[in-house]
Amino acid sequence: MSKRSSLASPPARLLLPALLVLVLGGCQTAGIEDVTGALGVRSETAVKADAKPEMDALRERYRAKPSDPNVALAYGKALRETGQRAQAVAVMEQAVLAHPSNKALLAGYGRALADSGNFQQAFDVLSRAHAPEDPDWRILSAQGAALDQLGRNEEAQQYYAAALKIVPDEPTVLSNLGLSYMLQNNLPKAEQVLGRAYQRNQNDARVRANLALVLGLQGREAEAEILVKADLPPDQAAAKVAALRQLLAKKQQRADK
Repeated sequence: MSKRSSLASPPARLLLPALLVLVLGGCQTAGIEDVTGALGVRSETAVKADAKPEMDALRERYRAKPSDPNVALAYGKALRETGQRAQAVAVMEQAVLAHPSNKALLAGYGRALADSGNFQQAFDVLSRAHAPEDPDWRILSAQGAALDQLGRNEEAQQYYAAALKIVPDEPTVLSNLGLSYMLQNNLPKAEQVLGRAYQRNQNDARVRANLALVLGLQGREAEAEILVKADLPPDQAAAKVAALRQLLAKKQQRADK
């Protein structure tokens, strides 16, 4: 991959914190295949109501067999999914130290690091998890998302392109790529790519939210709100629309300065 980087323009970088809230607020990501351009951001309150018994059982299994890589991987994933980011990093770090060549553990560790906002380290660890002779599109896409968080958008797009060679039109990769273009303020290109992702999977709330954001940034708020509200209960739909309007208002305020 090229080492050339392209920093996101200042307006795009300023949008990122609010973007993360809008796109992933209230959502749970299940794995590396679900990571978007907002890699690593997870709502602390988005915890399954029935997660505690399962977590307690995993914790006991981990305490009984801390050196078992499969147990560590399952426990680390559960910690991530319940918002316990620091603990997930610690568990996965210890597992990788004990099994430094285990690709699954390296991938899990990279994901945990990304959740905690350590994007450069996450990218480095994910690179160790990836085997060029047996490329994994999920890891390539996650590496691209980490690079986008670091402002290295053009480099990130090369990783997405590599992933799409393996899985053409995979909506999660297209969603990442669309956000990458958005961070460069290339909104027409972002809409084109996110539109492809939406056509491939109209039921993915993340894809809809990403496309809605790009539409809203182009002044097409009515279209954006229809997408944001799709399949949501009225109270959640209203909250998402309010978040979108607030984000777009902040963008306009910055543009006017």
